[in-house]
Amino acid sequence: MNIHATRKRNIFDPASREPFALSRSKIDLFFQCPRCFYLDRRLGVAPPRGFPFNLNDAIDLLLKKEFDEYREKKEPHPLVVAAGLSLVPMQHAQLAVWRNPFEGVRYHHQPSNFVVFGGVDDVWCAADDVVTVVDYKATSKEGEVRIDAAWQDSYKRQLEVYQWLFRNNGFTVSDTGYFVYANGDRSAEGFHDVLRFKTKLISYTGSADWIEGTLVQIREVLTGDAIPEAGKWCDFCPYREAAGRSFQAHVRGGAA
Repeated sequence: MNIHATRKRNIFDPASREPFALSRSKIDLFFQCPRCFYLDRRLGVAPPRGFPFNLNDAIDLLLKKEFDEYREKKEPHPLVVAAGLSLVPMQHAQLAVWRNPFEGVRYHHQPSNFVVFGGVDDVWCAADDVVTVVDYKATSKEGEVRIDAAWQDSYKRQLEVYQWLFRNNGFTVSDTGYFVYANGDRSAEGFHDVLRFKTKLISYTGSADWIEGTLVQIREVLTGDAIPEAGKWCDFCPYREAAGRSFQAHVRGGAA
């Protein structure tokens, strides 16, 4: 497979007037490192792909199956009931499309001319048809899971983008979303082909105030020819610079 040809299908062309598809994850890449984002979406050089989280993907799939059972029954999940909530998994003809990471919930933001999209994990609904956005997470750590670490800001932005997308598709959306967070238990005496999880429901009140301004800013960066500064905590940019210097020094040394 020609990887470069595949990538070029969604490379930003400043001269084009066609709407440009911009995923939720690419918006987050812009936050993490504007330079990596520019290299990816403007120049077609994507960051190295991370190792696949197959166990997390399995938990994500199983949680969807589990909540789908209650979707069919039109009942709240016991985890939701235990939290004192009456939210029921939403039944909708577009649910499979919304969950598809390559399709997702979509909205054409006219000022930036971006078609923003993202694949949501789940959507719950109250009796008054107000939509609640839900995201599944999985980890294995000692103690209770929380969402107050700096690196988890990306989780919060993720939920906020989904809330914004649903609002712009005509839904009334609650500012409060939820993380269904599964934490693998490390205290067992052995594995024995069993890994138990403690699943916790964590609420988060989102705000979409940052999104539209960020989209306009992304448009300005992509239409410019200047490569942006690297993100403060980016791992890839320092590696590229160090590797480039070492490579050039090696070439000069070999030529001598």
